[in-house]
Amino acid sequence: MKYVDVVIVGGAVVGSAAAYFLRAQSGFKGSVLVVEKDFSYEQSATSRSAASIRHQFSTPENIRMSQFGTHFIQNIGDYLSVGGEVPDVGFHEGGYLFLATMAGRDVLEANHRVQRSLGVDVALLAPAQLQARFPWLNTSDLSAGSLGLSGEGWLDAYGLMQAYRRKAVSLGAEYQQAQVTAVQRAGRAITAVTLSDGSTVNCGLVINAAGTGAPALAQSAGLFLPVQSRKRCVFFFSTPAEVSQCPLVIDPSGAYFRPEGSGFICGISPPDDQDPECFDFDVQHGLFDDVLWPTLAARVPGFEAARVQNAWAGHYDVNTLDHNVILGAHPEVDNLLFANGFSGHGMQQSAAVGRALSELVTFGSYRTLDLSAMGWARVIERRPLLEVNVV
Repeated sequence: MKYVDVVIVGGAVVGSAAAYFLRAQSGFKGSVLVVEKDFSYEQSATSRSAASIRHQFSTPENIRMSQFGTHFIQNIGDYLSVGGEVPDVGFHEGGYLFLATMAGRDVLEANHRVQRSLGVDVALLAPAQLQARFPWLNTSDLSAGSLGLSGEGWLDAYGLMQAYRRKAVSLGAEYQQAQVTAVQRAGRAITAVTLSDGSTVNCGLVINAAGTGAPALAQSAGLFLPVQSRKRCVFFFSTPAEVSQCPLVIDPSGAYFRPEGSGFICGISPPDDQDPECFDFDVQHGLFDDVLWPTLAARVPGFEAARVQNAWAGHYDVNTLDHNVILGAHPEVDNLLFANGFSGHGMQQSAAVGRALSELVTFGSYRTLDLSAMGWARVIERRPLLEVNVV
């Protein structure tokens, strides 16, 4: 029977980041097997995401994770080059722009203070400053805007994932296309994983990076993971409007839009009472017609002529407690590490989380960025670490 030191369940951006950082960790000498159910990644959250990175969070840990994510992407050749070839993930440092009416100004200002205290390059702009910088923007109902001046933007998420994977393989990680159907637990330890073909892999440690499949994996170990699959739709539209120097804009309604190629992409989270757990990939076209289009046209008058050219649906693995990642070991099982519940932030936090997991495996503790606040304790105690800026 096969034995592997570390089995990583899920080979998309977080699982592949963990595989890379483990194999690159000088103190780690073990074997790594990444088990991924679909090597095409066609339906993975990574491939279907809006592929953006920002520093404008309200939680210090989220800010620090994304700051490292930007550093990693900006210096990707130092980390993920293979044979002298530097990955090109097309990072466009266009910034985020969070808009607020008077009702949301206090929150925007409070977030701004936290961000500035951690060195985030962000500016708080009055409506007149917004209008001068973005003349295509309707600012009549706005009280302020928070603009990321550097370090934020969007990129090729699929390209980043493949770069992690290629580098991990070059360093000795093994990938296998299969589904882990269960983990085998004996007391406080996971001893093996069972694959969809009926085979078993004995292991020393398991990392759950299974995205929306993570709760089922946790349940097979007798643990409840408060994560659900929630559908998010992305719409690509064209417009004749001249919208120059456009950042990724977050409207007070929660709708977002940003440039993409010859047009724009946009989306919005459905209201809570219309956002059940969901696993299908059916696009909710009414969301654009009834909600997004009128919202975008009110914010950017030129978007009244917007026409949808394409649309797709993907899924967030949403932590229903507080929308923050659950990271590390459950107190009842020593060798099962979790990296789940990213709630849409997995790609941008992948570098920091991959590094953190490699430290937990190798040293039993965090060595660079202390992410203990993201652990299981607050979940078990029902003590949410709330993130205000969930997009």
